[in-house]
Amino acid sequence: MEYAIVQNVNTDFETTVAKLRALLPSNGFGILTEIDVSATLKKKLDVTYPRTLILGACNPPIAHQALLADPNIATLMPCNVVVRENNEGGVEVAIGNFSAMARMMPNDALAPVIDQAQERMDNILKQLV
Repeated sequence: MEYAIVQNVNTDFETTVAKLRALLPSNGFGILTEIDVSATLKKKLDVTYPRTLILGACNPPIAHQALLADPNIATLMPCNVVVRENNEGGVEVAIGNFSAMARMMPNDALAPVIDQAQERMDNILKQLV
């Protein structure tokens, strides 16, 4: 099973980011961080990399439940939503496959919480297309 779920979208980069800025809050996620990967790599290494933006999203009730079940889950927070231009000139959005990651975790109490987060993120991907 793949560790990421990738969805090709039929909108340009800016439109996709704008849609995510609306869809994340409407699905209970706040955007905590934004990392412009391309700009950072250009600044730090003077290399060109396809346009890539990481939105760090958090759903506070789900995050709280997860932290109560296992404080070490914080190492996987926030939920990252990656928007990137691919080599063919299209745009894709990637999210973590939380359900696959949950299989590696020994704490069964995390499974229903992770399923909630996965369901909401999957819903966001479906709304993008």
